[in-house]
Amino acid sequence: MRKTLFLIRHAKSSWDDPSLNDFDRPLNERGKKDAPAMAKKLKDQKIKLDAFVSSPAKRARQTCSRFIKEFDFKKKKIIVDEKLYEATEENFYDVVENLKNKWDTVAIFSHNPGITSFANSLTEIRIDDMPTCSIFALKIDADKWKNFKTAKKKFWFFDYPKIE
Repeated sequence: MRKTLFLIRHAKSSWDDPSLNDFDRPLNERGKKDAPAMAKKLKDQKIKLDAFVSSPAKRARQTCSRFIKEFDFKKKKIIVDEKLYEATEENFYDVVENLKNKWDTVAIFSHNPGITSFANSLTEIRIDDMPTCSIFALKIDADKWKNFKTAKKKFWFFDYPKIE
């Protein structure tokens, strides 16, 4: 397996301001705690991420930025892809297949229901519903991202914040 992909649903968002449209909703307090905690769980496994790709929605970008901070990512740059907001399976495939080949390990931050649907299409593992800030990880037997759709994929792990 040569490539690794992490599908990460945005952390818990706030519904406090009913005047905000869905796109502009920020993280709530739990989301602000869960995102760095889940990032730390990845980092503690000695995982190195090459790129962080996010939906343009505020809660996804805020989740992504907390992962970047935890990983002390040098470039401190989120790659924003419009296709990841209200994404279909085909949108996800398009995003993944257009990743730079120099990146071996990539985290993609997006939303339900698309992210759960996409995760369920990739391996024999089925998730009923990816909770907020959950991570679906898989290994891909491909040296180029453009071969992702037809490449052999192996489920690695699924994790999510446990409510205390």
